Amino acid sequence: MKRNPMACAALSAALALSPLVPARAQDAQPQQANPDGKAAVAPEAWALHLQATDILQYYPAFHSPFQGPNSFRPQATSGNTVDATLYAGVKPWAGGEVWGDLEMYEGYAPSNTLGAAGYVNGDGAKVGRAHPYARIARLFIRQTFDLGGEADDQDADLNQLAAHRTRDRLVFTAGKLNVTDIFDTNRYAHDPRHDFLNWSLITAGSFDYAADAWGYTYGTAAEWYRGDWTWRVGAFDLSVVPNNATLTSDLSQFQLVGEAERRLTLGGRPGAIRLAGFLTRGRMGRYDDAADLALATGRPADTALVRHYRSRPGVYLNLEQEVADGVGVFARLGGSDGTYESYEYTDIDRTAQAGVSVTGARWGRKDDTAAAAFVVNQLSGAGHRYLDAGGLGILVGDGRLPHPGPEDIVEAYYSLSLARDMTLSLDDQLVEHPAYNRDRGPVNVVSLRLHLQR
Repeated sequence: MKRNPMACAALSAALALSPLVPARAQDAQPQQANPDGKAAVAPEAWALHLQATDILQYYPAFHSPFQGPNSFRPQATSGNTVDATLYAGVKPWAGGEVWGDLEMYEGYAPSNTLGAAGYVNGDGAKVGRAHPYARIARLFIRQTFDLGGEADDQDADLNQLAAHRTRDRLVFTAGKLNVTDIFDTNRYAHDPRHDFLNWSLITAGSFDYAADAWGYTYGTAAEWYRGDWTWRVGAFDLSVVPNNATLTSDLSQFQLVGEAERRLTLGGRPGAIRLAGFLTRGRMGRYDDAADLALATGRPADTALVRHYRSRPGVYLNLEQEVADGVGVFARLGGSDGTYESYEYTDIDRTAQAGVSVTGARWGRKDDTAAAAFVVNQLSGAGHRYLDAGGLGILVGDGRLPHPGPEDIVEAYYSLSLARDMTLSLDDQLVEHPAYNRDRGPVNVVSLRLHLQR
């Protein structure tokens, strides 16, 4: 696999800068103790963090009697993506945090981020370029109001200052952010820089969350933590048209999201269950209208020709549970209205996933992780008819679809800790019926991921 020299240079620059990023910037306050006797965190007044991720991917040639504009190329194909992020946060007043993230992207994922609804590189932007380019990814303010109860201190993390917190609290966030920073989180399957690479394992694949082509949007969210429960609501801006790089300027197209989380303890081990619903309001096309128009005109189906202002609802269920020391399991179920085209994320109307994650402490490598997951993605019957009429989705479209079926994905990875701030992961994904097409595939994608975070 040929390495892109610009990608190597970008990652090398991030590695060179990492010693300049301090681990913590603490307030001048004495360290306190929680009621249970544990030492409390030392609050931070400001923080800088850095991450850089380099992903090399390859798949061999596979069976493909035909292909279309949005297909995996059937020839042996490689890809290389690099991104680096500088996170800067400050506490301007009590309970307040302001964060800004500058992100750099470079490279192309295999087949230029097309070919499967559960795409194989969740860290690759939809907008690939041969040379590095930078954008402000996030710029938001967060305000926390403690409401009392037991201490529940907040550890330092990306986009999170270490702070004293109580278990009961209100949290308000507003600005430019990723919707999945707040909704549909899961400790075992959520971050393609750390765990699974597949798009439909970052979230429930049918969670068609508001975002531009890089995954970010403008919006606001409120969270109420009370005991073992958290309730979340949010409103977010949509793109001007589905799957577009530009967001609306007047919030005339938007998405509402609500989530309830219940934290559990089973056998003394932590877990959580999250149930959510979302409603997308914008100009979107109905699959059958596009297919009917294609039949009348003799041209390929195109939802852009039949878009009207409509609503598209969806739900998801998200589970995580530690079952033994260093062993966790997770699952998600999701569904959305398959009458209409997906708006932002990917072409999935129904999804189910389950997996297991094991830390290397069980074999003397406490900072390593091994994990595996299985995903089944489905598109509605109307979506199948649309693709068979030559329609193109966000990530899929083989020109025709005479034999549709579910898209089945198996992914496994091993993350090896090279140093305190660096991991090297080997990942393998097998995609059966890519783009819901029983006539093509399977596609076996092998990935090597180098990740730095400080």
